[in-house]
Amino acid sequence: MRNQKRILAAAAAVVLLVGVSAAVSAQGVGRPAAFAPNALAAMQASLRDISQKVRPAVVEINVTETIKQEIPQFNSPFDWFFGPGNGQGGSGNQGPQQRTFRQSALGSGIIVKRTGDRVYVLTNNHVVDQASDISVRLYDERVFKATVVGKDPRKDIALVSFTTRDDVTVADLGDSNALQVGDIVLAVGNPLGFESTVTMGMVSALGRRGPAGQASSYTDYIQTDAAINQGNSGGALVNIDGQVIGINTWIAAPSGGNVGLGFAIPINNARSAIDQFISKGRVQYGWLGALIGDIQDPDTYPDLAKDLKVDGVKGALVLGLYRGSPADRAGLKPGDYITAVGSTPVTDANSLTQAIGSIEAGRAASLAVIRLGEQKTVTATIGERDAKDDVAQGKNLWPGMTVVDLTDQIRQDASIPSGVKGVVVGSLVNQDTPAAIAGFRPGDVITAVNGRTVRNMMDFYRALNETRNASFQIVRDGTEITIGL
Repeated sequence: MRNQKRILAAAAAVVLLVGVSAAVSAQGVGRPAAFAPNALAAMQASLRDISQKVRPAVVEINVTETIKQEIPQFNSPFDWFFGPGNGQGGSGNQGPQQRTFRQSALGSGIIVKRTGDRVYVLTNNHVVDQASDISVRLYDERVFKATVVGKDPRKDIALVSFTTRDDVTVADLGDSNALQVGDIVLAVGNPLGFESTVTMGMVSALGRRGPAGQASSYTDYIQTDAAINQGNSGGALVNIDGQVIGINTWIAAPSGGNVGLGFAIPINNARSAIDQFISKGRVQYGWLGALIGDIQDPDTYPDLAKDLKVDGVKGALVLGLYRGSPADRAGLKPGDYITAVGSTPVTDANSLTQAIGSIEAGRAASLAVIRLGEQKTVTATIGERDAKDDVAQGKNLWPGMTVVDLTDQIRQDASIPSGVKGVVVGSLVNQDTPAAIAGFRPGDVITAVNGRTVRNMMDFYRALNETRNASFQIVRDGTEITIGL
């Protein structure tokens, strides 16, 4: 109860401080209100309570990584004359040699669970991914040798464990879905090796995507201006109740230091992974078996959203289906626009990937779909995604190409005559798809499918989905061609 009162007092203190600042501006130098010192004291006491609650649950993770590096080779000048295999008995070439060396690194972790003598610590995958030895240093300087329970590069999370009969503090996990921009948060970790460091800031944004090239489709991020630096990875982002609501993961900074752009994985995105790591040693992801894309961006898919009557509607477009996949068996079709998975709204392709990925294989999922302008509900039994994402082969992806409306800009860029009407092949997913094998090329203008005239994307998907044995009339470089698919 005492802690709750202090926490509420801290929230009130923030409001009071705003009033104090306004009073100083209006009245000049001087003490504007007699209650200001008491409010500051309450806020300070609350921050102390939060720090004392959280710091014992945040640990320092020290790892030793084994690195292999190629040794530069010295080539004898005689190799020019007596090279290997020339019958002259030359020096020969044994190929590149490697040297192995060990280096130390550190990060942070959060004690999230205890079962008997076994203690589990949640951290980032990149903290322990290459580790050959791991030790965990607690807030009170106790050190334990730890082992990896499971790793998941998709979300960049990992679970390690150690054993002890002594008392340890387990973190209180909060609800990251309750966060709002402007909420006060504290970051706790071991930046640059300075253990048990606490910094304060606010939630700057929610639902951020990861940096380009990072495999981050399976999580979004909390953005915060609480100071985060190297070594904070795997540490806790906590709310004013002292609950962990995020796992500090990466920073956006050209210098590699804090510039007020820190990012944390929402704790709700990692909750199920903790139990899966313990029971299975890995995280299972649901698989739908559909190639999906975002079509609200007019630069990527000009006029497509408007053409399919979903302009301004959040969701993800089904561009293709893997034959025999859960999506195929459920009756999804190319051109379907998925707007929700169960009660979870789909805002874009990433959010659909996250929603499906969080569903256990074998469970049924209800998908809200807009098909050719009409609302439908499709129920799919979710499959399991392969650990390396090798879930299906390109030859089974129908139709295996992306198609866009023929706009004036595309017509001009591709030098397509004004009399040619239809839709344009934008790209081939890979060279193994049915469309690629059949001979489609980017820039082909599809004018008819199964004898039906195609003027726009609505015409295209309506005709395409009538059968899996389609005949296409196309125009390529001014020549009419028929392709069977």
